[in-house]
Amino acid sequence: MDVRRFRSDLNDLAARVCQGEDGLVKSKVLRTADVLVELYRKNQVKINHSALELVCAKGLIEQGYDVKVEHRLDRMLVCDVFGRGTDGTKLVEIETGFIPPEAALKPSTYALTRIASKIARYSRFSKKFALGTTPSYVLDIPEFFVKSEKSRRRDEAAEIKALTDLQYNRPPISMDDLMKSSLHSIILIDVDSGKTWEMDPGKYVSSAKSFMNRHATPKP
Repeated sequence: MDVRRFRSDLNDLAARVCQGEDGLVKSKVLRTADVLVELYRKNQVKINHSALELVCAKGLIEQGYDVKVEHRLDRMLVCDVFGRGTDGTKLVEIETGFIPPEAALKPSTYALTRIASKIARYSRFSKKFALGTTPSYVLDIPEFFVKSEKSRRRDEAAEIKALTDLQYNRPPISMDDLMKSSLHSIILIDVDSGKTWEMDPGKYVSSAKSFMNRHATPKP
């Protein structure tokens, strides 16, 4: 896809999701689209992920946040969507379910460790940390992260650390980061409708587990 097509697609999406919104919301969403176009020009983003970022950003803008996409947190970490509002900051990392070829034989393990790593690494940078995803993809979130900090056990953290160290060890995730990490919400991002819904992580995990139990293949 060339830059002109990318710009056209994002501007079309921005216009669609902003139907009925006031001029201030529209201008902020279009400004966000412009940022993503420039990043695409530098080969730093892709259209499928950018579409999710734009719709997510629009949802935060509606809530009164000043939003940045692909926002640098430190010399190693860049987050997908970062919002600053009167109630503090909100950081969103978007998960699409992509599995790289090298993880093709253990996709579930890869997805779980990736999500655990993101919660542990990113949540310390913001008052509220959220995972964003599509309604058609189910995040595999370890129950450890929906417990209160006081309810977590270090042996649970050690099990997660052992998994994450296999893939994300530069630098390794510390036990303290795991014990103090927080997950404020899950944001469902529907590009088709241009809408977002926010869910409590505990309810999301319970719903996902119930769905998996209903559709699990019975053992012979």
